[in-house]
Amino acid sequence: MKTEKIRVGITHGDINGVGYEVIFKLFSEPMMLELCTPVIYGSPKVATYHRKAMDLSVNFLTVDSADQITDGKLNLVDCISGDVKIEFGKAAQDSGQAALAALEKAMEDYRNGLIDVLVTAPINKSTIQCENFHFPGHTEYIEEKLGDGNEALMILMNERLKVALVTTHLPLREVPDAITKEAIMRKVHIFERSLKTDFAIQKPRIAVLALNPHAGDNGLLGDEEQNVIIPAIKELVEEGVSCFGPFAADGFFGASSYEYYDGVLAMYHDQGLSPFKTIAMSDGVNFTAGLPVVRTSPDHGTAYDIAGQGKADESSMRSAVYAAIDIFRNRKREEEAGINPLRKQMVDHREDETRSRRTDNLEQML
Repeated sequence: MKTEKIRVGITHGDINGVGYEVIFKLFSEPMMLELCTPVIYGSPKVATYHRKAMDLSVNFLTVDSADQITDGKLNLVDCISGDVKIEFGKAAQDSGQAALAALEKAMEDYRNGLIDVLVTAPINKSTIQCENFHFPGHTEYIEEKLGDGNEALMILMNERLKVALVTTHLPLREVPDAITKEAIMRKVHIFERSLKTDFAIQKPRIAVLALNPHAGDNGLLGDEEQNVIIPAIKELVEEGVSCFGPFAADGFFGASSYEYYDGVLAMYHDQGLSPFKTIAMSDGVNFTAGLPVVRTSPDHGTAYDIAGQGKADESSMRSAVYAAIDIFRNRKREEEAGINPLRKQMVDHREDETRSRRTDNLEQML
């Protein structure tokens, strides 16, 4: 293997969706091959079918193993045995198992040091289910397989907003029981570490959302804020974490209050993802924080309704690749700084004080 750039492993996802389309559109840009060495995990037959169906101008190099990849090329590791039927826009077990085969091979190569980061194209969470995959999504599966005992945190992110979740793929009726003081504190600690290590934010400020409408209205609309969330925030503050809230989600996002914080912790899936996708649908990224592996994904699904039509926007996939590379570099810098400590850069405390005053005023308003 001859490569010096960051090696980005990319799973092809559901082969009846838009995975290949957004991958090919992205890496048809020569600049991307200068930035990293991409390694698609998939099937050359399936890739060729997608390329011809949408008349995409991109070439790829098929290799048997990731130790054969080449800089300056779009590499493709063949990890699908036999023929697979492709039916654009259709949920099928074959496409789900092809997605799993690619994911398993990519994770094996990561463990063996053949790729540096992992970017996953969208899967169908139903068709991928089988004896070897009984998880509600990528996040939980990767946590078990590559987490080394660490707890994962789902972060939805772009340049302007980072939203993390206390609970992820959980039925809404089960959410209140899962919102505990301990769970909130664990997730905030992971979030804070990620903001510092993965995003190089020295003193991150985290906003915590309420669970109930109007933040419970002093117990009138629910007591989780008074009994669970506020005690968690108080203890976190006592530990030195810059943690604020709880904020009613509607007013918080409606007033663009997230602009004053480095991260936002939502209590459940749709509370965080609905406003995030409204704000950042085109360039949003799903990042799995808290694990040794750097894993990102475009913040959209299989898009069956437009699959095979050449209409898919590759912007989110581009952002996912950029994010994986940036996070990998930030972790390397911190690791090197730990080995060879350097003098800390001066921080403009006036800017911190200005933002602090703005936040104090905001909290009084909310």
